[in-house]
Amino acid sequence: MPSLFALNSTPKDVQMTFINKATTALIVAGLLFSASTATFAQSGFDLTPEQAARPKAEANPDAIAKISPDFKPVKAGTFTVALTVGDPPLSTYATDSATPVGVEEDTASIIADALGLKLELVPVAWPDWPLGLESGKYDAVISNVTVTEARKEKFDFSSYRLDVLGFYVPTESTIQSIKEPKDIAGLRVIVGAGTNQEKILVEWDKQNVAAGLKPVEFQYYDDSAASQLALQSGRADVEFNPNAQLAYRAVTNGKTRLVGIVNGGWPLTAEIAVATKKGAGLADALTAAINGLIANGKYLEALKRWGLDAEQLTESRTNPPGLPKT
Repeated sequence: MPSLFALNSTPKDVQMTFINKATTALIVAGLLFSASTATFAQSGFDLTPEQAARPKAEANPDAIAKISPDFKPVKAGTFTVALTVGDPPLSTYATDSATPVGVEEDTASIIADALGLKLELVPVAWPDWPLGLESGKYDAVISNVTVTEARKEKFDFSSYRLDVLGFYVPTESTIQSIKEPKDIAGLRVIVGAGTNQEKILVEWDKQNVAAGLKPVEFQYYDDSAASQLALQSGRADVEFNPNAQLAYRAVTNGKTRLVGIVNGGWPLTAEIAVATKKGAGLADALTAAINGLIANGKYLEALKRWGLDAEQLTESRTNPPGLPKT
């Protein structure tokens, strides 16, 4: 199955306005990630089906009151959520090979708690979620979905994470920081073909060449094992792909480290959001629930549990500006 991250990182044209709060979060993300790495290097990730350490939240009356009387749930008293079970830490199968676990499941769980509902998770293939949501098979999708203006025509969104891409190098690399185009001049960079991160890298490379700097050597691999081998053997200098996947790998094997992050909508800002059917009457309640979870710390607790606090938002918004249509 194609990587979830490649599938969800392909918006093409980006012409919207910067979101200042999100940009500020990116500035401090490196420090946040370093703290998380130290924690998880000692304790590891919980992939048991029981998920005993999963955060629990109290019901939020204000969020519940925002559920429209016209909203029709798939099942009464239940929050039915679709997700694609792909790569950790977003979503994977537990050690029983049957129970979905990850930061998306934790997010769905605490939102359900805040809305006073039971949670039912429905694993779906990535290409199937839009039609399934439109046809009413589930109440929401929580599966690393980036907000775009095209998607907003059919769906409502409640943002809950930044769309973040990361530069990772071998632990012993002399590269300490990648912040701007000139920092990648002459490097051998692994990137996903046909993805938004490739588009960003191509633009950075054009700027460098125009300035008389050395061009980037682009490298493409079919899977993470091959890219890791290329990094560790010295055939590549850096990998530039979605932060969540690479952060998890860095924590679990200790062979790579973060040296820079870029928003997935560069030079603008992209956000990840809970998707609901347009006009279903649930989006404002979800946004209120997420903001309540941000305020009481449960939101950050869920992100930290999977090493993704670099992707935190300071505020959830209903239908924030999305990446423009191509």
